[in-house]
Amino acid sequence: MPSIWISNARVIDPASKRDAVGDLFIKDGVIVASLSATDKKKAKKIDAQGLVACPGLVDIHVHFREPGQGHKETIETGSRAAAAGGFTSVVCMPNTAPVADTAGTIQQIKDSILRTACIKVYPTGCITVGMKGQALAPIGSLKRAGVIAITDDGDCVQSNELMRRACEYAKMFDLPIMDHCQDHSMTVGAVMNEGVVSTRLGLRGWPHAAEDIIVARNVILSTYTGAHIHMQHISSKNSVEILRRAKTRGVNVTAEATPHHIALTEEALGTYDTHFKMNPPLRTEEDRIAIIEGLRDGTLDIIATDHAPHTDYEKDKEFDYAPNGILGLETALAVSLEILVRQNKFKLPTVVDLLTRRPSKIVKLDAGTLADGAPADVCLFDPDEKWVYDAKAGFSKSSNSPWHGQTLRGRVKTTIVDGRVVFSGGKFTA
Repeated sequence: MPSIWISNARVIDPASKRDAVGDLFIKDGVIVASLSATDKKKAKKIDAQGLVACPGLVDIHVHFREPGQGHKETIETGSRAAAAGGFTSVVCMPNTAPVADTAGTIQQIKDSILRTACIKVYPTGCITVGMKGQALAPIGSLKRAGVIAITDDGDCVQSNELMRRACEYAKMFDLPIMDHCQDHSMTVGAVMNEGVVSTRLGLRGWPHAAEDIIVARNVILSTYTGAHIHMQHISSKNSVEILRRAKTRGVNVTAEATPHHIALTEEALGTYDTHFKMNPPLRTEEDRIAIIEGLRDGTLDIIATDHAPHTDYEKDKEFDYAPNGILGLETALAVSLEILVRQNKFKLPTVVDLLTRRPSKIVKLDAGTLADGAPADVCLFDPDEKWVYDAKAGFSKSSNSPWHGQTLRGRVKTTIVDGRVVFSGGKFTA
């Protein structure tokens, strides 16, 4: 493996508090302080003038659909979409077919990762058998099989007693629980946020309270058991406030926001376009602002995409019947830069931190830093380049994106994984 010399980049590494124009060196798959004169002569040199070099992005919430739903996405196509978006590590959810509730299914996923993934992909296991919310999955066996968290994402454990027991086992096996916060009894038939817009459109509404109640429950259970509970795709201003108060008390909870919830509101659904249908739903401008402020003050810890591919024929249905979810990996960086840096005056290193060091810390990955000796996972991007996103020409197997055809600003130029250039100039090299 040749050494790599990245020169003239603005190197941003929040983990080591580095933000300066300079060089970055890679040898034998790791970051090094410098290269010898001999190594420099042999190294692959990348002139990164005008580019930002940061740790490879980390997304702890993606759906790669394998096994069983390869018509939507596979680990191979999902990992390529991730690499094109600057991600070098992702955590895939277990709502596959079959669901990932046994060691055998986890091994099948790991085998596919080894064969086909161009980046680092980490599996999660289910909280409950079959994701049915009735009995705990074999959490110890799942941990031994290699899961890095447990979750019933795509669903939510409704029994408080069962969730309590899950917390106790997760604490015992040192696994975070990731929870999709939704009280099902309040969302039967719901397809968008409950409010004035849902009334005007004649669509059944999904109230804030359905999220808020479960967030509050999880805060209580984390307080009670000490388990680390990570709240996924927070969408409600009330949930942000519940989490803010919990963190002042030192409760062991973390939470994420998605690019779509910081960029879009329920008003986008005015044409009944199913590419704006998701769970939790797009909410109000007040909620959107509260989520951004939650990211600003640390109440919300990270950005995660909830990358959820669906085929054109699945999305091309009446709004009530189309599945929830959108693509997110190839557009996450550009959308985050636009909303947080340009519109809300976040500092660029803060946004990089939300996409690198912080998510790595939540699930204890060896990633998210450019410190000497760290794995050489690097994202090179131009923060100012404008480009038109064509979802149908993208690298995911699906194309269900609300940003299809839009001009975005901020583009990934090169993605390096363990010292290998896997994506550069819009093409895959490995």
